[in-house]
Amino acid sequence: MKIKVGFGFDVHQLKEGHPFVLGGVLLDHHQGAFGHSDADVLVHAICDALLGAANLRDIGHHFKNTDERWRGISSLILLTECVKMLTEKGYSINNVDAMLCLEAPKINPHVPEMKKQISAAMGIDEDDISIKATTNETMGFIGREEGVVAYAVCLIQK
Repeated sequence: MKIKVGFGFDVHQLKEGHPFVLGGVLLDHHQGAFGHSDADVLVHAICDALLGAANLRDIGHHFKNTDERWRGISSLILLTECVKMLTEKGYSINNVDAMLCLEAPKINPHVPEMKKQISAAMGIDEDDISIKATTNETMGFIGREEGVVAYAVCLIQK
């Protein structure tokens, strides 16, 4: 058995009037993440963790932000595609641990639905997905609510 770990990171600007999708869940907030797809930083970080663990490069390599096929697409679709790539290489996913860093809105009430959405896209148990959140204590671009950051690690095996 071969066991591998992967690490993912993503960051997006926050802009007034944009939808704010995190973990496949649309949050009620006055601003949202700006990007080519739905700008779901949590799912993007998970995708990068999975792709990295399987030595499949990164999300930008597979889903270029210059490709109109991916404009506005749900990042959960990208996640499903990443899982397919891992499966084709003979890997299965053990677990994912993710951290969001943003000042607002509060994430805790949305974690169960995020886990449900991500679990369905990945085909793994909700119990194998951990989502946590923290603030940046009002410091830097995160503290000024100019952006949102996500980190993720995963464990896969062949």
